[in-house]
Amino acid sequence: MRRKLVAGNWKMYTTPEKAAALAKGIAEYVGQATDPQVIVFPPFTSLSSALIAVKGTAVAVGAQNMHWEDEGAFTGEVSGKMLLTLGCSYVILGHSERRQLFFETDMLVNQKLKKALSQNLSPIVCVGETLDQRDAGETMNVVQSQLLGSLDGVPADELRRTVIAYEPVWAIGTGRTASPHQAEQVHGYIRTVLRERYGAIVDDVLILYGGSVKPDNARELFGQPNIDGGLVGGASLTAESFNKIIAAARQ
Repeated sequence: MRRKLVAGNWKMYTTPEKAAALAKGIAEYVGQATDPQVIVFPPFTSLSSALIAVKGTAVAVGAQNMHWEDEGAFTGEVSGKMLLTLGCSYVILGHSERRQLFFETDMLVNQKLKKALSQNLSPIVCVGETLDQRDAGETMNVVQSQLLGSLDGVPADELRRTVIAYEPVWAIGTGRTASPHQAEQVHGYIRTVLRERYGAIVDDVLILYGGSVKPDNARELFGQPNIDGGLVGGASLTAESFNKIIAAARQ
């Protein structure tokens, strides 16, 4: 049986001091408990302070993005090697904001994914449709295209270390949330698409929901057969609300 995973994406929020306090509040609640797996994703400048704050607990720390090369003349970029040196173990790739605001393509996400896997970073790969695409009935086509494009050339044994996050773009930061039924439909479809390519190994792959997860909807969302946890945005910015979502995953 797949264990739950709850990830907090802090986006471009928290100074190092605030990140340390937030990470500490989460780590004190989680302690040594490993179900659900809890990961926090601070901005680059707050990674070190968060790592120090969670040391000795089961909380993991990851980065929100990375470059596809080990090093080079890439001003403003951060490599997987740098993240590993800090102590990161996870990285988010292909977040909807990266795709929309920074024009990241499936090919680019695929390059980053392969580099992350080669460096023993566990990636969370995001896919999801816009409101216009959903209204046009294109949800499944968009999700399948992003999923297969991002995973192109990734072998089955590497898929085990890859987490998928379904992010309906229309439900991120808008206050709208896909209903548990809507979310489960897409999660089930993602697992079907992966099973066609990879076989039974897909039963071990975690698929997270990432569209405005909050304490009051988390338990119902996480209760769906193919929803293995959440990639949480705004509700991860206070320990009180994020810990309630962790509690929902335990239930």
